[in-house]
Amino acid sequence: MNRKQRLSGLGVNVMLLGIVSLFNDLSSEMIMPILPLFIVSLGGAGMIVGLVGGVRDSLSSILKVLCGWWSDRSGKRKAFVASGYFSSAVFKLLLAFSQTWQHILAFSGLERVGKGLRTAARDAIISDSMPEQRGKGFGIHRAMDTAGAILGSLFVFFLYHNFNWGFRDIILLAGGVAFISLIPLSFVKEMPARPRPDLSLNVGLKEISPELRRFILIAALFSLGNFSYMFFLLRAGQSIGGEEGAALSILLYVLFNVFYSAFAVPFGILSDRIGRRKVLITGYALFGVTALGFAAFSSFYAFIGLFALYGMVNAIVDGNQRAFVSDLSGKEQRATALGTYHTAMGLVALPASLIAGGLYEGVGHWAAFIYGAVLGLAAAVVFALRK
Repeated sequence: MNRKQRLSGLGVNVMLLGIVSLFNDLSSEMIMPILPLFIVSLGGAGMIVGLVGGVRDSLSSILKVLCGWWSDRSGKRKAFVASGYFSSAVFKLLLAFSQTWQHILAFSGLERVGKGLRTAARDAIISDSMPEQRGKGFGIHRAMDTAGAILGSLFVFFLYHNFNWGFRDIILLAGGVAFISLIPLSFVKEMPARPRPDLSLNVGLKEISPELRRFILIAALFSLGNFSYMFFLLRAGQSIGGEEGAALSILLYVLFNVFYSAFAVPFGILSDRIGRRKVLITGYALFGVTALGFAAFSSFYAFIGLFALYGMVNAIVDGNQRAFVSDLSGKEQRATALGTYHTAMGLVALPASLIAGGLYEGVGHWAAFIYGAVLGLAAAVVFALRK
């Protein structure tokens, strides 16, 4: 195989993984806008919303470093990706049969185990596929992923608002859609790394550079204030009120995903050109401003602008943090490095959402969002001051 053919094959891999993520996120985003409403309908409140959101984020992320290390050790990638998407599809189906919020907590958390299995290995494939344009590569993947989120959010809006589908019926259909994502995955070419059977997890972590360790600490500070998306939806739904509030909050979530998808690739390309650090500092600061807006305003028209900004923040931060981790890691421990990053984010996700839930329920919505704003701005300042 000549160089041109090889590069073409790698490009096909990136696009196929993007299609997989598109269908998987179409499925997920049929669930995510209604999940806080489903929790409340089964007796949950602010703290329970925070608990479910935190467990979802943390459980998957804690597994990512173990699965990333295992992928580096075995030299295999695709097996982890496939098993992760399959297990997520299974637990999405089971989520539809929840009878209490405790059932939601269990099935929703186990569904995220699949994300823990697949993410580091999948990101390693993307990183190795576009080594000279990682920001663009991750931006393309994030954009396709979020395109699925837009379609899923619109689909659930029409099912809920126009056809009066119940939460369980929507979630059951979403589980079926998740299995479709396994079809394009079967065409992804394995991209094995050199097996390292002697690589212990401790050695793999020691090989992470000091620069990467410092960045992970800064990203963790930001993530401690970047609590679950469910609080943003809950804030909008409760402010608008009634059935109209539930329907409009879904549309606002669509708007969030539109801006996320539209700006993921441009900000990825921008970070390739001017450096990830400048772009990420901007994203952290913009999150702080956005959180302050959610604390201060409560009208539907204000939420339109705020959800657009929230989507732009995710477009700036999500893919570029992964690309920056890839920049600061060697190829043979890249999955371990990406897994470590994701695990660090997961370790702070649970306390972040529990703190936000306690503030939201015990003090007021404004306290939770001011908490997020302070930490977002603090992360921007710390990153700007460090070389």
